Amino acid sequence: MSLKIENLGRVRKISFNRPDKLNAFDNLQFAEVRDALLQADASSEVAVVVLTGEGSAFSAGQDLYDMQLILDGKVKKHVFPDFLSSLSDFSKPLIGAVNGLAVGIGMTLLAYCDIVFMSRDARLRTPFPQLGLAPEAGSSGLFVSQMGWQNAAYTLFSGGWISADEALKFGYVWKLSEPSELQVEAMALAEKISKNPILSLVETKKLMLASGKHQLGRECHDREIEVYRNLMGGPLNNEAVDAFMKSRPVEFSGIPEF
Repeated sequence: MSLKIENLGRVRKISFNRPDKLNAFDNLQFAEVRDALLQADASSEVAVVVLTGEGSAFSAGQDLYDMQLILDGKVKKHVFPDFLSSLSDFSKPLIGAVNGLAVGIGMTLLAYCDIVFMSRDARLRTPFPQLGLAPEAGSSGLFVSQMGWQNAAYTLFSGGWISADEALKFGYVWKLSEPSELQVEAMALAEKISKNPILSLVETKKLMLASGKHQLGRECHDREIEVYRNLMGGPLNNEAVDAFMKSRPVEFSGIPEF
C-alpha cells in the first residue's frame, strides 16, 4: 500500500508512503488517497485529517514513469479526477504537513487544505513549463486567489523553487516549523480542532466554502483539462518525458510550438 494511515484519537493521519519514489503519485496512489479521504469523510469517528509524507519528501508530484504509461495508452482509466474531487469535496478540516519537497500535484493539492504547516527546509515547485504542460488541479485560479496575481504568475510561469519563507510570505502556507517539530505541531493543532463537535466543524467548512473557493478550483480545472488535451502527449511534453526517462537534458529547440 502506498499510504500509511494512523488514527490518533479523532485525528486521522494519512502519510504518502512511497519514500523510494519521493512519494510521487502513480495511478494506484491517486486511487488510495481518494479512498482514504472518502472513508475519513464518512467516518463518525474522524474529525480532522492530516496529510503528510514519509521520508524526505512530501510528494515529488506525478510519477513520470506512470505518465509514460498514460502516454503509451497503457492506463485505461486515470483516477486523478476522482482524487481531485475527494479533496475538493472533503467536508472536514484538512491539514497539510509539508515535511519535504512538494512538486507538481504535491504543491497544488495544498490549495485544498484548510491549514498548511511547512518544514523550514522544505521547498515547493510546479514545473509545468519544463514539462511542456500547463497548470493542473485548479491551480490557475486557486494560486491567484491565495497568493495574489504576481506571486502566482511567478510560481506558474517560472516553474522555479519556492522556499518555505517565500511560501509563507505568499500566504500559501500558514506556519513554518522546525523539521523536528513539524509533525508535533501539526498534530497538536489537529487534536485541538478535533475536540470540537464534528457537525460544527462540517457546517463551518461548508459556510466557508460557500464563498466559492473550491467552485473556483473546479471551474479552473475544467478549463485546464481542455488545455491538457492539447499539450499532454504533444511534442513538447513527449520530449520532456523522454528526456527524463533517458536521464538526458531536455531540448525544446526545433520543436514547433504553434
